[in-house]
Amino acid sequence: MADMCTDRLWTAEAMRRIQADFNRSADTHLIRVDLPGFKDQHLYLKDESIHPSGSLKHRLARSLYLYGLCNGKIGPETVIVESSSGSTAVSEAYFAKILGLRFIAVVPTGTAKSKLDQIRFYGGETHAVDAPLIYAEAERLAAECGGHYMDQFTYAERATDWRGNNNIAESLFAQLAEEAHPVPDWVVMSAGTGGTSATIGRYIRYRPDLSAKTCLCVADPENSVFYDHFETRDPSLTLKTRSRIEGIGRPRVEASFQPQVIDRMIQVPDAASIATIHWLEGILGRKCGGSTGTNVWAALHIMDEMRQAGRAGSVATLICDGGERYLDTYYNEDWLSAQGLDPSSHLDTISELTR
Repeated sequence: MADMCTDRLWTAEAMRRIQADFNRSADTHLIRVDLPGFKDQHLYLKDESIHPSGSLKHRLARSLYLYGLCNGKIGPETVIVESSSGSTAVSEAYFAKILGLRFIAVVPTGTAKSKLDQIRFYGGETHAVDAPLIYAEAERLAAECGGHYMDQFTYAERATDWRGNNNIAESLFAQLAEEAHPVPDWVVMSAGTGGTSATIGRYIRYRPDLSAKTCLCVADPENSVFYDHFETRDPSLTLKTRSRIEGIGRPRVEASFQPQVIDRMIQVPDAASIATIHWLEGILGRKCGGSTGTNVWAALHIMDEMRQAGRAGSVATLICDGGERYLDTYYNEDWLSAQGLDPSSHLDTISELTR
């Protein structure tokens, strides 16, 4: 009984520390982007890059820790293990440091050095393997050290309270409440685990005032199975290639991806995602990560469809993380050339859409 009470006291303190971090962090900003070519269609970007750990994955990491703590999977000596392309691992390392826990990230070979440096900055360890092996290696490491495998790709869609509790959907729609078009026609979201799109799609259906008007579009990059799975509903689809837009797109259908709550998907060429973040830098005055480009490219095309149909309204999407993590890749001409990515024609397309 004494040991149980000691563990419960530790869990209570862990929950307090996570809640204290939440209280210290103001909600992320919602930015209205005024574009001359879209007088009646308004674009909103929810800036998730301002979280303490620098990305949208801060919300997911917090939810996964709370889920693990409340299910008795995480204790004072638990080693936390995660498979991640970077941003989730950065955020989980951040919370591991708060709780005084050892953290190991199993990352795909070639993950951006800046992300690896951030994981280590928070005291985390990194273990690089070929991309298809990250799941099995994370499970093996967790078993070997008696730790807990967070498994974001399975638990992302169930760890977050999609009904509210200041999740990203509740926050987004609350911030739109005083806008000219407070109920957006579309929310656009790319998918890595599929957890955020599941939360948004469920929340839209949960709110009768939203479900009658708001639709969810998921934007998918090259080298990802999500779009084909959405079209075919075949869960066995796999690819041998890896998405070049870090944090989104998967080579297999993840358990957290919930196609039944998605209204539409758009495939976005990688060069278009890159073009969009370079264009967006001129609009916002700062750099964004590649997945933000995927989101905004799809959002601009939806807005163009609305404009052609003579429909006024709003479209909301996310800034997933900042571009400082990608100075060696998406903002590096040599890397783009080596990858065969030429954003120039897509920049012309954006200019035509927005002028």
